[in-house]
Amino acid sequence: MSRPVGTLLTVAVMAIALALPLTFYLLLGNVQKMGEALGQNQTISVFLQPSQSAASADLMAKKLRDHASVAAVTVKTPQQGMDELAKMQGFSGALHTLDANPLPYVLEVLPKPDATADSVDNLVSDVRGMQGVDQVQDGGTWRQRLEALLGVGERAVLILAVLLAVAVLLVVGNTVRVDIASRSEEIGVLMLVGASRAFVRRPYLYAGIWYGLFGGVLAVGFAVLVEWALAEPVARLGQVYAGKLQINVLPVWLLAAVPLASALLGWLGARLVSAWQLRKAA
Repeated sequence: MSRPVGTLLTVAVMAIALALPLTFYLLLGNVQKMGEALGQNQTISVFLQPSQSAASADLMAKKLRDHASVAAVTVKTPQQGMDELAKMQGFSGALHTLDANPLPYVLEVLPKPDATADSVDNLVSDVRGMQGVDQVQDGGTWRQRLEALLGVGERAVLILAVLLAVAVLLVVGNTVRVDIASRSEEIGVLMLVGASRAFVRRPYLYAGIWYGLFGGVLAVGFAVLVEWALAEPVARLGQVYAGKLQINVLPVWLLAAVPLASALLGWLGARLVSAWQLRKAA
């Protein structure tokens, strides 16, 4: 508190370093939510051969409902398909010229929300091998790309968090190093009159803890501000997609853990540097 500007700068640098991985984690979670809203688990359309009857379509739907990766199966009749085409602009007139309904039965297969890309691909392969299936439409490639990008993002957030944790150690360590260097004569006198290294080191450990704790609290404040800034545009985007898209907020346990982890990093940085500096002074 005797050096408010220097203390504030140190805490602010630490807070920004800690807020960056939190912000990327928040953005990554919202990208994942967006992918789910825009069809990460989109329906697989199974077109049966024209010779297949309603009984065959119901039997195949029953088999697919027993599949481990399937959440639901809906049977769409040729008449339902014809009604959908009739509602589309430009098709209604042409449909009246047909003597018979050429559309087949269609099974709309919805994968489970927790199904991975590999399990969905296996599901598509199993469906294509079933007797009576003419064609299968699936956005598997899009789903695989999204899952791969999310995997890269998660690894990048982890690496960034580790690097910035090291940066926090260096910031606290450098602050403590400068403080010890400025009090070298005082520390020398204390050690001459019998003060132990643990006694001399203790105030700097407390300082490291306070630096880390205040930096973590400020980082949480920054992250909450980012959430607040994203809330309104995400809400508008969610209205466009009929309320399917909602902002993914940071969990409470993570926000509570950041100040504690930051305080631990501050203590560790002060512990390492103070021990090294006091050995030099001795």
